[in-house]
Amino acid sequence: MARYCPLFSGSSGNCTYIGTASGGILIDAGVSARRLEKALRARNIDPASIAAVFVTHEHGDHIAGLEVFAGRYCCAVFGSAGTLGALPQSLSRTVLTPKTDGYETRLAGYDCEGVEAAGMWVTAFETPHDARQSTGYIIRTSDGRRIGVATDIGQITDLIRSELRGCDLVHIESNHDLPLLNAGPYPYFLKKRILADTGHLSNSACARELENFAKTGTARFVLSHLSRENNTPELAYAAASSAMKAAGLTERLDYQLWVAAPEDRTGVIVF
Repeated sequence: MARYCPLFSGSSGNCTYIGTASGGILIDAGVSARRLEKALRARNIDPASIAAVFVTHEHGDHIAGLEVFAGRYCCAVFGSAGTLGALPQSLSRTVLTPKTDGYETRLAGYDCEGVEAAGMWVTAFETPHDARQSTGYIIRTSDGRRIGVATDIGQITDLIRSELRGCDLVHIESNHDLPLLNAGPYPYFLKKRILADTGHLSNSACARELENFAKTGTARFVLSHLSRENNTPELAYAAASSAMKAAGLTERLDYQLWVAAPEDRTGVIVF
């Protein structure tokens, strides 16, 4: 049985909890340790039960609380060689252990066999983002559940499609609504960065992929990393829901769909 919760999602901070009866892991730690602790305890999750933090990339909204949280609870910290090498020097001294360094070497080519944490098996795959060496993750529970996490991605690559295919739950970016972004106040250079193949995934680009994932076995989708300025939960949900309906799929019958808020209040999804 898997327990999943997007604790925080968006440009102000990201952190996702995944756990089993054996304990849990975090994907990113992008808000303060105090906020992470509060969010976990609000869901009856003991912060001390977190065995490891898996970092997707080094941007601040993914590592802001990493140093304090990992240091306080003696969590292992995993990520690609590029990501770990790009962490601030003070953070690296605090949280990188020999165990982590060993995994770093194997993860560098995105072809590692994986690592065990809290009774789950975690592997990484390459993602297209303007970071040193960003990754997505596949988490496998002991009873065969598979959870795929792919966020901060400028495009859906064939590799991402292959990795997410057949997952029981897919946590995927739906960052911006194109009309809102184009008409919005962001300067041109920032819009260009967001729209690049190494930027962020739009609602429409995300929605186009969901049909294929649903038809290969995925029954649960969580739309994540929504922009506060260039998106709304309603727009992200509508884009995904419309694409599924056009493909002949019915919500709550063929699939379930959630939208992760900046500070999520959906509780823990158990499946």
